[in-house]
Amino acid sequence: MTFQQSHGEKLLEINGVELCAQTFGDPAAPDLLLIGGAEASMDWWDEEFCERLAAGGRHVIRYDTRDTGRSTTFPPGKPPYASDALLHDAIGLLDEFGIAAAHVVGMSMGGGIAQHLAVHHPDRVASLTLIATSPDGPGGPGHPDLPPMSKELAEQFAEGGGETPDWSDREAVIAYYTDGERTFAGTIPVDEEWVRRVVGRAWDRSPALASAQNHWQLDGGEPVRARLGEITAPTLVLHGTADPLLPYGHGEALAREIPGARLVPLMGMGHQMPPPELWDTAISAILSVSEARPTT
Repeated sequence: MTFQQSHGEKLLEINGVELCAQTFGDPAAPDLLLIGGAEASMDWWDEEFCERLAAGGRHVIRYDTRDTGRSTTFPPGKPPYASDALLHDAIGLLDEFGIAAAHVVGMSMGGGIAQHLAVHHPDRVASLTLIATSPDGPGGPGHPDLPPMSKELAEQFAEGGGETPDWSDREAVIAYYTDGERTFAGTIPVDEEWVRRVVGRAWDRSPALASAQNHWQLDGGEPVRARLGEITAPTLVLHGTADPLLPYGHGEALAREIPGARLVPLMGMGHQMPPPELWDTAISAILSVSEARPTT
């Protein structure tokens, strides 16, 4: 397997594991921490996306959560940790960088982690951005008051989905994740060349890419939905209007239940990282919320 390290990547000893992190921009600028979704190494936070945030006057940190990328991985199917370990990893990362409070951006599962961070450690969160997530995050308890996944997606899940690939076959893994992006896409066409590049890079950097599926073995931790009203950090909710997994009503619920939260619809986006067509909207909104003052 090819093993590559990008310029500026650092391996940091945190909570008994190694986490790989990379920074963009001026270290003296306000810190912005990006927390990825389930299975997602930091490669899914596109370098250009990070650079544009940095150009807006932010010190951007992206990292491989445990079991992804160059961070510590465990045997597939046997994660020796619970979901709260991912929360403590984020806090440990801030500690390692000497950051008292960061502007936190969480995507999907990362949005669940970010909610727990804002509720349980409010002093560490300068602002909060939640992308394509739900109250408690997608791994939390079901909420019957919120819209279910699309009928088409539910049928695919009921059928068991596609077969997992041969994880030692780079092309098979790229095809597997490309199919997954199509499954969760909205009405914006999937940029397959971009997906291939991201997955290929993740495969090249990961000693055991199959271990990333350990995230699906975790529950969402102690529910925090009932405490979302305690969040005082300025909050932005970015949600795709065509999300088949967590329909737009999940974003509306977050914006309704977090005091002062601003909801920005990402038109045509599914359950995915904001595609380049929406970067202007997403980046402008993230930079704006990270300039706001906490609510009182």
